[in-house]
Amino acid sequence: MSKFESKKVIPRYLSIAVVLTLIGLAILVKSVYIMTAKKDYWMVVSSKMKLDSISEKPVRGNILSCDGQLMASSIPEYKIFLDFQPGRQRNVPMDSLAAKKLDSLWNADIDSVCNGLHNIFRSRSAEEFKQHLLAGREKVMRDGTRGARHWPIWPYRIDYGTYKEVSKLPILCLSVNKGGFHTETYNARRRPFGSLAQRTVGTMFGAVDSAKCGLELSFDSVLRGKNGISHKQKVRNKYVKITVAPPLDGADIVTTIDVTMQDLAERALVEELKKDNAELGVAILMEVQTGDVKAIVNMTKCEDGVYREIVNNAISYRCEPGSVFKTASFLVALDDGVVDTSYVIHTGNGIMQMHGSNMKDHNWYRGGYGDINVARALEVSSNIGVSYVIDKFYHDHPEKYVKGLYRVGINEDLNIPLVGYLPPKIRMPNTKTTNKAEYWSKTTLPWMSIGYETYIAPINTVTFYNAIANNGKMMRPRLVKQIMKDGEVLYETKPEVIKQQIAKPQTIKTMQTVLEHVVSQGLGRKAGSRSFKVAGKTGTAQVSQGSKGYKGGATMWYWLSFAGFFPADNPKYSCIVCLKKPGLPASGGGMAGAVFHQISEGVMAQYLKLRVEDARDTTSLLIPEVKNGNVLAADYVLHQLGVKTEGGWGGTYGNGNPIWGKAQNEPGKVKLAEQKMPESTMPDVTGMGASDAVFLLETCGLKVKLSGAGKVKSQSIPYGTDIHHGMICQLALQ
Repeated sequence: MSKFESKKVIPRYLSIAVVLTLIGLAILVKSVYIMTAKKDYWMVVSSKMKLDSISEKPVRGNILSCDGQLMASSIPEYKIFLDFQPGRQRNVPMDSLAAKKLDSLWNADIDSVCNGLHNIFRSRSAEEFKQHLLAGREKVMRDGTRGARHWPIWPYRIDYGTYKEVSKLPILCLSVNKGGFHTETYNARRRPFGSLAQRTVGTMFGAVDSAKCGLELSFDSVLRGKNGISHKQKVRNKYVKITVAPPLDGADIVTTIDVTMQDLAERALVEELKKDNAELGVAILMEVQTGDVKAIVNMTKCEDGVYREIVNNAISYRCEPGSVFKTASFLVALDDGVVDTSYVIHTGNGIMQMHGSNMKDHNWYRGGYGDINVARALEVSSNIGVSYVIDKFYHDHPEKYVKGLYRVGINEDLNIPLVGYLPPKIRMPNTKTTNKAEYWSKTTLPWMSIGYETYIAPINTVTFYNAIANNGKMMRPRLVKQIMKDGEVLYETKPEVIKQQIAKPQTIKTMQTVLEHVVSQGLGRKAGSRSFKVAGKTGTAQVSQGSKGYKGGATMWYWLSFAGFFPADNPKYSCIVCLKKPGLPASGGGMAGAVFHQISEGVMAQYLKLRVEDARDTTSLLIPEVKNGNVLAADYVLHQLGVKTEGGWGGTYGNGNPIWGKAQNEPGKVKLAEQKMPESTMPDVTGMGASDAVFLLETCGLKVKLSGAGKVKSQSIPYGTDIHHGMICQLALQ
């Protein structure tokens, strides 16, 4: 056993201890130095390695129609950029091998990139893209380096499909640290049905993700959700996201709007607006028992002559309603018992002095109506008939008449959940005020009774008529039925009664009968239908030009309206149509009533149940007109109808691919001929139906825009033209 030699070992241990102590002191000194002198530097480094409290935006909730169809939804959109100094993100010098390699890639592939961008964005040529990208590469930054860090490739937002196409191009397919291609993501708001009910559904300020109007604004807090919080920590040259609080997505709201009825009302209104050269139009369709607004259309003529939804006039255009207000006047008189429908009025030759001013009926130049009763006065919309009754029985106590208007609900504040709603303005008598707009003169009462000197938005008028249809029960207009989240109902609004009874039940029944006679034997005939009964009232009012009065200016303006309900014997829907137009002819019954007719006929068509046998003519063999397109489908349908075909296609349509061709009617049969479709050139789709033409062209990679209805009359890209993915083809239908 060797002897322990302490004289040799102890000094060695001491030397090791001294070295370790010195190292520890050096570490301590270095730590103090870093925490003091180098504190600012390392704080900057730390901030670059970790990003704190990053706001995570939630997905905005959807707006749905009453049957669950999307009316507004959020989808991702992208703005695309290039960083011409991607190596600097990894602290790589610009004169390094990696930077030089990227430059060589750009020199070799820039033409391919620009050609690819041109194929995706057809409005800019490949040469324009090249000049734009070269400008970004040559740009000198503030730090003296060459190459922009955030250079926009395309100035507008693009959808996900376009983004994926761009990301497949040379260089742009590389990672952000290698090629420099990067994006900014936005939650874009899209309406699958385009401008349908746009002012009611609402719009967004896209750049700041802020609601602008409509339900988007009124229910912004519900739709928006809550932001989340996350951190980003740099690990091995990559940032790893760490979620602290996840974002809470917005809830969905289910509206009362029916897309089919909305589209029907919009088409009918726009057609009449174009025919009459009107400035604006409004149509509101309401369900009688619930007050649900099934359609609300607001059309304004723009400078280019196209009608668009610019302002929600249905709730905000508070104007003198005209003769549709006469129903409220007579309802007050009948409910107070001062007259009944048999009370005779001496209207004379159509002109009557009313406290120094002439009151005229619309047919005064034909001699007027003579002696008529109250019911007939409303049927023919006699100004003298209505104003005479109201002035005779309420002249000494006009406040009783105005209180009666309040009682029947025409002045009710509906509290519509849309920004811009204006409640009615029907003033009480006041002879002491110096304000001309509020002063009550001797002529105020008779002119108020026929719809002047009061200001009411269309939504209030249709709510009043809806109450008459609902046997006197006034319902608050409902626009939102439910608030939903992840398929579960969070909140459901119930139909709300504003007034349980606006007038005595017998008075309501009498008014229902009179309004039905307005359509069947009065001025509202054009609003009627052969298939069901309609009740309502026409309105034609001159529009005040402010200080110029009603007749000032070169052109007189008219507010035309028709308000009513259908079917009259069992009301399901109430509706109002309003138009504002310049000059004559101007007829509430003939113009607004015509739109009412189109809407009511279209809505009630869904309730018609006819037997198939009723549509078959047993005395002759009908050869239907067959459009060009999928002749396999045509062959299948014609065989089911028992019509002879010539073409030789068999099999089952449901299991077969489309066979494109042309159809020609011949005596006793239909001749079907197959037509080969070219692969890279424009096919001939003239004569096809819209569905077949769109399917075929979209299969070829084209984007299709339609105008008109029927079969294809012309195509913007001629037959045989070379086509490529993304081209737009306009089809005119007739």
